[in-house]
Amino acid sequence: MSISLQNARDKASTLAEALPYIRRFNDKTIVIKYGGNAMTEEHLKDCFARDVVLLKLVGMNPVVVHGGGPQINDLLARVGKQGEFIQGMRVTDRETMDIVEMVLGGQVNKEIVNLINQAGGRAVGLTGKDGGFIKAKKLFLQGDNDRQIDIGQVGEVVSIDAELVSLLDTRDFIPVVAPIGVGENGEAYNINADLVAGKLAETLKAEKLILMTNTPGVLDKDGKLLTGLTETRIKALVDEGTISGGMLPKLASCLDAVRNGVGTVQIIDGRVEHALLLEILTDEGVGTLIRAE
Repeated sequence: MSISLQNARDKASTLAEALPYIRRFNDKTIVIKYGGNAMTEEHLKDCFARDVVLLKLVGMNPVVVHGGGPQINDLLARVGKQGEFIQGMRVTDRETMDIVEMVLGGQVNKEIVNLINQAGGRAVGLTGKDGGFIKAKKLFLQGDNDRQIDIGQVGEVVSIDAELVSLLDTRDFIPVVAPIGVGENGEAYNINADLVAGKLAETLKAEKLILMTNTPGVLDKDGKLLTGLTETRIKALVDEGTISGGMLPKLASCLDAVRNGVGTVQIIDGRVEHALLLEILTDEGVGTLIRAE
C-alpha cells in the first residue's frame, strides 16, 4: 500500500509541476525538429507521437519538421550510391534528389503522420512543395579563399508562407513537414531539416524551437553538456574545433531563430524517453539552451 501511495504521490507531483508550463504555453506554437534515434527506434517513435498528441490536447500548437538521414542512406545503399557530406550538408545530385523526395515526402512523412494519428492526434503531412509554401534557391557552401562549393540540388530557404500551417493549427491538426523546397522554376531542393525548422519557427513567431538529436546537447571537449550558449560562445567553440560536422547547421539555425524573435531554443537528446515532455513541462528541462547575447 505504501509503495503504491508513494507512486501515486510522485505522479501527482509531476502533474502539478507541469501545470504552470501548460498555462504558459497555452495556444503557443512549438516547432519541433524530429530526428536521430527517436525516428528509428520503435519505442522512442511511440513516445514521440504520444508526446506530440499530449501537447496538442493541453492547448499547445506543435509543428513537426522531420529529417530522414538514415532512411535516405539505406535507400542510397540499395541502389549502389554512397552518401557524401560537406560541412554537414548532404551532396545531392539529381538521382539522390529523387531518392530524397521519395523517402522524405513519402515513406518518412507518412509514417510520422500515421504514428501521431494512431496515438490519437490529427496529423497532416506536407512538403514545402505543397502550395509552394517553402520557396528555396540553390545553396552554395563557402570553401577556402572564398571559393564556392556546389553540392547539387541543396537549397536554402528564401521565404516561407506560413498560412497553410497556421490554418491547420487553428483546425486542431498537427502539421508534419518534410524539408523539401521549391525553386522559382518548380525544381525541388533538399534543405537541411534544422534550417527549415528554424525558419518556420521564425515565420510562425514560435514560442519554442526544439531540435531533437542523438546527443545530450552541445558538449565540450571533455564530453560535458553545455547550456546557456550565446553567439559569441558558439563562435569560440567552432573556432577551437569543439563544434563541427552536423552540429554546425543545427547551431546556425538556433542562432538565426533567437536573433529573429523565437522565444527559446533547445537542442535535446531524442534517445531519452519522453524528452519533449521533460523539456517543455518540467522545471529542470533537458539539453542545451541557446539564448540571445
